[in-house]
Amino acid sequence: MTEITAIAERIKQKAHDLFMQYGLRSVSMDDIANGLGISKKTIYQFYADKDALVEDVIETVIGHNQECCEQDSLTSENAVHEIFLAMDYMMEVFRSMNPSLVFDMQKYYPAAFQKFSEHKNKYLYGIIRKNIQRGIKEELYRPELKIDVIARFRVESMMLPFNPEFHTKVKQNLAYIEEELMLFFLFGLVSPRGYKLAVKYQQGRSKMIKIEDEK
Repeated sequence: MTEITAIAERIKQKAHDLFMQYGLRSVSMDDIANGLGISKKTIYQFYADKDALVEDVIETVIGHNQECCEQDSLTSENAVHEIFLAMDYMMEVFRSMNPSLVFDMQKYYPAAFQKFSEHKNKYLYGIIRKNIQRGIKEELYRPELKIDVIARFRVESMMLPFNPEFHTKVKQNLAYIEEELMLFFLFGLVSPRGYKLAVKYQQGRSKMIKIEDEK
C-alpha cells in the first residue's frame, strides 16, 4: 500500500467511524480532519466534497455487507443457522450505529442513498429470498410461505428502527431492536422441525453471550 493510498484509507476509516457514531449530518469535514490530525485541505485532495466522502464510505459498507452475507450463506449448516450467523454480524454492526444515519442519508445525501436503496431492494431482497427457498427445501421453513411477500417484508422491517418516530419511542439500542425483529421474523418462518433447531441455536447463542459478558 502506497503512502497516498494509506492516507485515503485513513480518511475513509475515520469518516466511517464518526458517521456510525454520530450520524452523517452532524459530522463535519473539520471533525474528520481534527480526528486524524491532518488539515481539511488534505481531505479535499482525495474527496471533492463531503457528499463524495459519504458515498465512498457507504459503498465500502455495502461491499463488506455483501461479502459477509455470501460468507454466511457458504459456511452455514442450514437456512436457520444462516439467519443466526447474519444476526451475529448485524449485532456487531448495529451496536455502534447511530439510528439517524439512514434518515440523514435519505434527506441530505441522495447519491449515497440511491446506492443504499439498490443494495437493499436488490441484493438484500435476493439473499433473503434465497434463504427462504433454502429453508423450505430443507423442510425447516413452512412450505406454504409466500416467498416474495415475506422477503419484501423482511427487507422493509430491517429499516423500521431507523425511522425517527420509531427509535425515539422505543427506548432500546439499535442492535437490541434489530435482534428482536430478526428473531420474530425467523420464528414466523419455521416448521416444527425448524422451530426445534432455532431454539437449539438460540440457547447456544445465549450461553455464548453470557460467557462473553462475564469476561
